[in-house]
Amino acid sequence: MNKFIAISVVIIVCAMSWLLWPEASVPILAYHQVGEEDDLYSVTASQFAEQMDYLAGQGYHTISLAELFASYEGKGILPSKPIVITFDDGYEDNFLTALPIMEKYNMKATVFIVPNLVNNPGYLSWQQITAMQDRQMEIGSHTMNHLGLSELNPDEQRREAIDSKAIIEQHIGRSVKFFAYPYGEFNHITKQILKEAGYQGASSGITGLNSRNTDAYALRRINVPHPKYGLGEFRLRLLRAQIYSKLGIS
Repeated sequence: MNKFIAISVVIIVCAMSWLLWPEASVPILAYHQVGEEDDLYSVTASQFAEQMDYLAGQGYHTISLAELFASYEGKGILPSKPIVITFDDGYEDNFLTALPIMEKYNMKATVFIVPNLVNNPGYLSWQQITAMQDRQMEIGSHTMNHLGLSELNPDEQRREAIDSKAIIEQHIGRSVKFFAYPYGEFNHITKQILKEAGYQGASSGITGLNSRNTDAYALRRINVPHPKYGLGEFRLRLLRAQIYSKLGIS
């Protein structure tokens, strides 16, 4: 019996070590608002600063999605412990609050814009968007109207993807290569439309980490909502994504 217990303990220790051992995969964090709003998807400025301080202290280095994909194509080398930070919807606090905090730690991010929300109260203006781009922020598309794409027919999906890309490119003067699915919704038709439209990749709502073998049009992200349990919850979300990836859980 003692031998059986000893073997069981060894197996458990080995399994836990395998699950927790860092792997050569890249996390993508998904934020929305950074402000004092009482909302599930709003992280306060102090919470965001604490999270960025933690990432910097752990040796993470932020990269853009363009840099990630360039490394997959052999056109660049990633830094140690690379991580991608993204913001969905294009809230004004991404510029006013999040950007100064990130610059303190020499960090960059990708901001996914909804053109029909630009210049509305609480959302970024085109001037702020171009200013963010000039300050190392990558700009991507989040559709024209923030609609769940899996609920739309192919022609409607195509308009949401193509029109948003064209309008954003017109305003920022650069090619838009990356997309984020509103509500994480997409299907095989959506992915084909994005490929045809010239997008290089798209961020989903699937939890996990990313490698060169990850579907480029179903990139995994780690959602960062308003934390109930402080920094510990943020750390657990990073760990959960690592475990999900090891176990192949979507």
